[in-house]
Amino acid sequence: MNYRLKNGIALSLILQIIAIKWISNQPEFVEKYYSNGLYPYISDAMRWLYGWIPFSLGDVLYTLLIIITLRYIYQNRLVISLKPLSFIRNILVVLSIAYFSFHLLWGLNYYRQPIYKTLELNANYTLQELDEFAKVLVQKTNAAHSVITSIDTVQVDIPYSRSDIYKKTAQGYNQLSSLLPNFQYQHPSIKGSLYSLFLSYMGYGGYLNPFTLESQVNQKIPMFRFPVVSCHEIGHQMGYAAENEANFIGYLAALNNQDQYIRYSALSYALSYCLAELRNQDEARFQELYNSVHRGVQKDYEELNQFWVSYENPMEPFFKTFYNFFLKANNQSEGIKSYSLVVALFVAYHQENPL
Repeated sequence: MNYRLKNGIALSLILQIIAIKWISNQPEFVEKYYSNGLYPYISDAMRWLYGWIPFSLGDVLYTLLIIITLRYIYQNRLVISLKPLSFIRNILVVLSIAYFSFHLLWGLNYYRQPIYKTLELNANYTLQELDEFAKVLVQKTNAAHSVITSIDTVQVDIPYSRSDIYKKTAQGYNQLSSLLPNFQYQHPSIKGSLYSLFLSYMGYGGYLNPFTLESQVNQKIPMFRFPVVSCHEIGHQMGYAAENEANFIGYLAALNNQDQYIRYSALSYALSYCLAELRNQDEARFQELYNSVHRGVQKDYEELNQFWVSYENPMEPFFKTFYNFFLKANNQSEGIKSYSLVVALFVAYHQENPL
């Protein structure tokens, strides 16, 4: 690549940032022409290209990229020290290409219309509405737990392999599409991450690779939570970048699944978020409702908490801070807290569609 071309690509990063800033203020445009226009074709094509591969191609590419980068730095360390500006320009070239690819392939979905607008939902709720919905969720979760175990104190033991769950969660989206036609899901591309141990130490249940559009799931998380996390990552793949929206869509896909284990995963997932929010607003009411949850369900929650505690490490706050900054830089003003904003969507949706 000649110097003039490199300079042009590096400088284009500034123009791209300006363009993204403008686009961020045009949610209707993004929704119509990208999220519901170009992106579905990109997503379907990428899933068709890579979905059949039994391992995470994106994780392999990341590994190769790290190796190539370290090798390049080592082999060119003298040239880098003599010509640091050329090295910086090369970094900017790579960043410019990555920035363009990220937004073209998926990242523009951060700037689409909020889902509460497209589904015409109320974005706000009262403490009383939250309390009433949490009470219903306790009843539904306990009932789903009883159907599976018949004993209140026994944890749910999902009898499927992770590959089975991937297939069933993908089918759940097609069941959801009977209510919301935009969620028809073809050419599944959902896989266990090769970096599951690393994700556990970072505190993440999964991620979407924005360059291959493969949904990656942390294979170490407890199985009762595995189905709904898989659905969450598919939600990102469907073009919903905001974490609360992927939480919501993943919940709906799991809730509408005909499989009782996956439905239980959805209900216990929504209940955990609603109880956590209720605890923030009314500790006494939270404790009252939590005490009415089956002991077996509580044991599932305790297992999940113990899982994350077992992977706590000094670097985790750094990872969370970086991801928090990433989310805020991509139109999620609440950062990591945006995950819990799903409670408003739960309450609003079920006011229109009671459980």
